[in-house]
Amino acid sequence: MSAIRLTQYSHGAGCGCKIAPDVLDGILAKAGPGASHSRLIVGNQGREDAAVYDLGDGRGMIATTDFFMPIVDDPFDFGRIAATNAISDVYAMGGSPVMALGILGWPLDKLGADIAGDVVGGAQAVCRELGLALAGGHSIDAPEPIFGLAVNGLVDLEYLKLNKGAQVGDLLYLTKPLGVGMLTTAEKQGRLEPGHQGLARQTMLETNRIGMDLARIQGVHAMTDVTGFGLAGHLTEMCVASDVAARIDFRRLPRLAEAEAYRRQGAVPGGSGRNREALGAALPAMDEAHWQWLCDPQTSGGLLLSVHPSWEDDIERVGRSYGLELEPFGEVIAARGEARIEVRG
Repeated sequence: MSAIRLTQYSHGAGCGCKIAPDVLDGILAKAGPGASHSRLIVGNQGREDAAVYDLGDGRGMIATTDFFMPIVDDPFDFGRIAATNAISDVYAMGGSPVMALGILGWPLDKLGADIAGDVVGGAQAVCRELGLALAGGHSIDAPEPIFGLAVNGLVDLEYLKLNKGAQVGDLLYLTKPLGVGMLTTAEKQGRLEPGHQGLARQTMLETNRIGMDLARIQGVHAMTDVTGFGLAGHLTEMCVASDVAARIDFRRLPRLAEAEAYRRQGAVPGGSGRNREALGAALPAMDEAHWQWLCDPQTSGGLLLSVHPSWEDDIERVGRSYGLELEPFGEVIAARGEARIEVRG
């Protein structure tokens, strides 16, 4: 019996399945504002990673959900990646995850229940590693495989980080390299060389636990994770929310070097073009390679930080404690017109 290839059972993959931000804006505008609550610190008014509820004791409860279609063929790894990605939103706000519920849609007429069990088993493995309970969930019979988590976490409100607050002069950091979308697209197209198998998977399985420690650095003015909208999309959200712009040195941008050859061969996710189109004037005309890297949809991507320059040593110190060499790839500049991202190099 041949090995199951989960990616052949879905039309999308990972966070590249996300509805484009401009379309999502239209959906939310049609729906109208959600119910307000005096203790709701963060709701759906902005483009934050999760909702936050004030517990009244100096802590906040973080609530988030994230799910998608398979981005890898192996069921166990699909569950691990989906869980790592969902939990990341809690870390991106400086919190600690405490509990999760599974979200499963499964085409039982095409894929057996035992395969779904492997997916859930992968998520359980990640939750055990990170010290949170996968305490239940909900499942439906669906035409395509879908899996993810709803996650709750806790955060000391003095360390809560949002995707707004970036200030002119800040340095920009990214904790994981870009290129996951290109590599997974190449794999789905059958282009991926044997030596590059597992490279994207390894990156996606790296957790963003570092966010809990980065959030305690006073000079971190804003933090979010980079997922389906690509670096350009999430950086633009940060810039708009902070009323600033960003200047990127493309040469210093963390990238998976192996992905460049596949990009040139045409392994560019469909989500890249949708991300580029959705940004409009916020991302001005630029070299094709530049926008394809900046708009590459990431699944379980790294943390994007805006940091005061005087705290650069602290960022590097925390990074080294997690085995990361963190270096700035850009800076925050004053907003001028509609353009939010300037690229050099």
